Amino acid sequence: MTAAPRRRLSRTRAEALAGGLMVAPVLVWLAATILYPLGAAVAISLRDIRVIGSDGGFVGLANYEDVLGMARLWAALGRSLAWVAGNAVLQTLLALGTALLLNQRFRGVRLVRVWVILSWIVPTIVVVIIWRWLLGTSGGVVNHLLVSLGLTDRPVGFFAGPGSAMASLVVINSWRWFPFVAVMLLAGLQRIPADLYEAAAIDGAGPWQRFRRITWPLLQPTMLVLGVVGTLLSFNVFDIIWLTTAGGPSGATQTLPVLIYETAFKSYRLGQAAAMSVLVSLLLMALAILLTRALAPKGEK
Repeated sequence: MTAAPRRRLSRTRAEALAGGLMVAPVLVWLAATILYPLGAAVAISLRDIRVIGSDGGFVGLANYEDVLGMARLWAALGRSLAWVAGNAVLQTLLALGTALLLNQRFRGVRLVRVWVILSWIVPTIVVVIIWRWLLGTSGGVVNHLLVSLGLTDRPVGFFAGPGSAMASLVVINSWRWFPFVAVMLLAGLQRIPADLYEAAAIDGAGPWQRFRRITWPLLQPTMLVLGVVGTLLSFNVFDIIWLTTAGGPSGATQTLPVLIYETAFKSYRLGQAAAMSVLVSLLLMALAILLTRALAPKGEK
C-alpha cells in the first residue's frame, strides 16, 4: 500500500472516530432517557408491586396475562385510536390551510406568523382553563353565543356526553398543536422552488392543478415526518385529557395514558401499569414502522 492510500485510510478512520465522539453524548443521553426507563418498566412489569418503592413479588408474565384480559384495556385502545385519528385529520386540515395562507405575500404576514405560533407556546394548564371557560355550560362564551343566536334552546354540555366530550377534547388538542404543524409545513412550502409555479402558470395550470401536481407531491417528505411524529405525540397525550375531563364522563375519554395513570396511582397496581406501558411502547413502535412504510414514496418502500 502506497503512502497516499494509507493517508486517505487514516484520514477516513480519524473522521469516523471524530463523528463517533460527536454522536456519543447524544447516544448516552438517549440511553439514559429511553433505554433505562424502558428497561425499568419491563422489570417492574414482571413483579406484583402494590406500594411505590417496594420490590413486590416476582410474577413473571402474569401481569401481561391479566392486562390483556382486561376489557378496559381494549376499550381504552379503541378510544386512543379514535383520538389519534380525529387529531390527525383536524390538525392536518387546520395546519395545511394555515401554512398555505401564511405562504402568501401580504402586508403583515410576518406578524401573523408570529401570532399563530403563540397558541402553541401557551402552557397546557392555561389552554385548559381558557377552553373550559369557553365551552362551560354555565357562563360559557360559546353557549352564550349559541343561545343568543337562537341556535339552541339550552346550553350544550360539551363535556357531559361521551361523544361530545371526546370531540371537544380533539378540538382543544388540535387547536393546541396545529400551529406547530403549520410552521413545519410552511418551512416545507418555502423550500419548493418558485420557478415551478411560474412555469406551471405559464402552461395554463390553475391553483388546484398547481397544488395537486407541485405542492402536494413535494410536501410529502415533510408530511411523512409530521405524520409519524404527530401520531406518536397524540397517542401519548395525557395532560389535556386529564386536566379537562380526567377520563370522564363515565370513562368516555379514558385513553391508554389515562388508564395507565389510574392503574398505577389509583388502583395501586404498578406492575400492571408497567405491563400496559411496555405493550403501548411496542404498539407505537409498530405504528411508527407501518406509517413510515405507508407514507414513504413508492420508490423508497
